[in-house]
Amino acid sequence: QVQLVESGGGLVQAGGSLRLSCAASGSFFRINVLGWYRQYPGKERELVADITRGGSTYYAESVKGRFTISRDNAKNTVNLQMNNLKPEDTAVYYCNAAIISGMDFTTRYYWGQGTQVTVSS
Repeated sequence: QVQLVESGGGLVQAGGSLRLSCAASGSFFRINVLGWYRQYPGKERELVADITRGGSTYYAESVKGRFTISRDNAKNTVNLQMNNLKPEDTAVYYCNAAIISGMDFTTRYYWGQGTQVTVSS
C-alpha cells in the first residue's frame, strides 16, 4: 500500500510564494512520473506540472515561469515552488504518483489528500 502526504498549502497575498511538498511512503518497486494537479470548485482536476524520474518537466501554460517542480528520488518526494501567485491560482492542489507495484510490476496511480492554496487580491 502507498500513501502520499502533502504539506505547504496556506493563505498568501497576490505576488507571494508558497512551496508544496509531497512524500510517498509504503512498499513499491519504483516511482515513475510525479505530478501536481489542482482543482477549482465545481471543475475537473487539471494538471499543473509533472516531472519524470530523470528530471524532464512539463508545465501548464498558465504557470510557466512562475512555478518550479522538483523531486528527490532518494527521499521519494516531489515539490512545487510557486512564485508570483495570482488569485486564479486559488485551488486545492493534489500530488499524483505513477508507481510500479512490487507485486505484479504494473503501474498504478495514487493521489495525495489535497492541500488548499488561497491567494488573496
